[in-house]
Amino acid sequence: MAVKDRDRFSTTTRIRLLGEQTAARVYRSQTRRQARRSRLTGRAALLALVLCTLIVALAYPMRQYVSQRAEIADLERERRQAAERVEELRDLKARWQDDAYAEQQIRLRLHYVLPGETGYVVIDPEAAKQSRAGLGAADRPWYSNVWDGVDKSDASDQ
Repeated sequence: MAVKDRDRFSTTTRIRLLGEQTAARVYRSQTRRQARRSRLTGRAALLALVLCTLIVALAYPMRQYVSQRAEIADLERERRQAAERVEELRDLKARWQDDAYAEQQIRLRLHYVLPGETGYVVIDPEAAKQSRAGLGAADRPWYSNVWDGVDKSDASDQ
């Protein structure tokens, strides 16, 4: 027993025992720390904050860029349409400078005839009635509107 007691109080035994106890404590604290440790570290949180800041800082300029690109596309489309319209008007001007085209349009639109020709305008009575009935108040002569107003007011009195 004396050897056992002496072995128990020896420096080597105490250091070994102390090392085992310390290792057990460290192992327990590491497992506890790992269990409650979050996956979000300080560096990851800082990186997320920097990314969010960049996204917020770039959101408005990107929106402006996209809207300006759309506006530029609209203006280019309008420019192309205006250029096409200018080309059409140039063609029309060139046609009107030709005497044969001008004479054709005058005959067609104004019902002009050359000396010695007889002009006829054929009016279908049914078409004339339908066109008068289909006219609104704005399309009829002003005196027709006035007379219709007089007729309506006279009819309402009776």
